[in-house]
Parts: sequence; structure tokens; C-alpha cells
Amino acid sequence: MITEFLLAGLGLLILLLAGDILVRGAVNLSLRLGIPALIVSLTVVAFGTSAPELLISIQAIWEHVPGLALGNVVGSNTANILLVLGVPALISGLDTRKCESRRTYLMMIAGTFLFIGLASAGPFTWWHGLILLTGLGLVLTDQFCDAQSHRAAANCISEEDALEEADPSMPDWKVGLYLLLGLIGLPLGASLLVESSTAIARAYGITETVIGLTLVAVGTSLPELATTVMAAIRKHADVALGNVIGSNMFNLLAIIGVSSLVGPIPVDSAFFTFDFWVMLGASLLLAPFVFLKLQMGRAIGMAFVALYVIYIAILLI
Repeated sequence: MITEFLLAGLGLLILLLAGDILVRGAVNLSLRLGIPALIVSLTVVAFGTSAPELLISIQAIWEHVPGLALGNVVGSNTANILLVLGVPALISGLDTRKCESRRTYLMMIAGTFLFIGLASAGPFTWWHGLILLTGLGLVLTDQFCDAQSHRAAANCISEEDALEEADPSMPDWKVGLYLLLGLIGLPLGASLLVESSTAIARAYGITETVIGLTLVAVGTSLPELATTVMAAIRKHADVALGNVIGSNMFNLLAIIGVSSLVGPIPVDSAFFTFDFWVMLGASLLLAPFVFLKLQMGRAIGMAFVALYVIYIAILLI
């Protein structure tokens, strides 16, 4: 089983690296083609950073382990709040008092209820996917209009400065190489991670759903964790909170929406017994910090991390 764990780690590493270089290549290609940075940030970057979860979900359906796909999304959303926000809050605290995220937070909660409602009419099929993707379209449209109004008010941000992935000096051959490596690496990493994770689950008598909720979910949340830790260190709480809220919306609406078009995704009854409500409860825990502007200090960070450890322990017992 050591080999399987090594392959899972290798698959995860390939996914993270491939997702990063694909975003960099796609951003620079888009800006070279004259697509505004605003559009790129709302589409290419957003989808690119969610590519690992999307590829894993699609690969899991192809490998006939759809529980891994659903577990990955639900587990990632829970991890994004309790772990990805908890760890940086524990390290340096997150001053969320100046964060204006009420609107996007309400969208995330609405998306969570929509997701659970559709799951109750499951399994997820193509028509569930179309509803979720319609919701995604509405969210993107709203975010585009909001960002456009902010851009017009500021009127001082250049296209390259708007995106940290943009590099005007990057040669064309490097842009092409990034795109090629990203497009090759993502499916390769997804295949390695799904196959090895499934083998580990079967060897230890753990269901694919639990593996998706734990090992795969934590792994695919690592990019968000790295981003929020750096944002916390640099005192950018709005970046940290916005990153988590945006990632959770994309997980629910885009990943399951697209995956449902690939094949049906059965919904295990265990999700309604425990995991959906943990995900919803974790999401609602953010309400005081969003609406009452409470500060997310180290004690809150410790509580969030402790809750996540308890959740994982319950799953594995």
C-alpha cells in the first residue's frame, strides 16, 4: 500500500502544478488575444483553479466510483471553511471587519441549499447539471457587473496589474508550453489520484465516498489553503474570505454541474444523515463574521480546526 500512497501523493502534486501552470498559460494567452483581464479573472482563472476538483470528479465517474466525485465536492467545501480559514486564523488571525462579502456569501448559501435540494431529487443527472450551471451563469453575471462597476470607479488598474498570473514579458513559446503541460498534467494527475485513492479505500475497507470526503478533499483544498495563509500574513482578510466563498460556489455549481453532464452521480443516504448538514453548518458559521463584522482571531481559528479534526475522526471511525 506504500506504493498506492506514493502514487496518490504524486497524482496530487501533478494536479496542483498542472492547475497552476495552466492558469498562467491561459491568462497570458487570453490577454494576448485582447480579452480583458476582468473577463479572464472571472472565467479562465476561476475555472482553472477549480480544474483539479473538476478533473477528479469526471475521472471518478469514468472509473465508476461517483461517490468519490460527490465526496470530493462536499468534503472540499467543509475543508475550505473549517481548515482553509481556520489555519490562517490560528496563525495570525483574520480581521474580517472590513470585508464586504455579504452578497457573495448569500449566493454561496443559496447555492448550498439549491445543491442539497437537487440532491434530494437525485441521483444528479443532466437536468440537475443544467440547473446548477444556470445558477453559475447568474453568479458570474452578477460578479461581472459588480467588478465592472468597481473597475469604472477606480479606473486605475492596468490589465496586467489586475492579474498576478499575467506576465507581459513571457515569450509565446512559454505560453504554449504552459498550456500543453497543464492540459497533459491535469488528466494524468486526476487518473493517478483517483485510481490510487480507490485502491487505498478498498484495501482498508473504507468507502470511496469517505476517501473523497477526506484524503481527496483535503488534497484539492491545498491551493486555497496556501492562498489564504499568504493573504492572512499580508493582512488581506478580504482575499482569504473571498477565495473560500468563491471556491465553494464553484465546487457546488460548476464541478457537479459539469460532472452531471458526463454521467449520473448517485447520492448515498449517508450524505443526508451527516455530511450535507456538516457542510451547511460550516457555511452558516461564517454568518457572524460576514454580517456582524466579528474578527476571526486565533481562538476562532483553533475552534474551526478542532471542529474539522472531529469531523474527520467521525468519518474514519
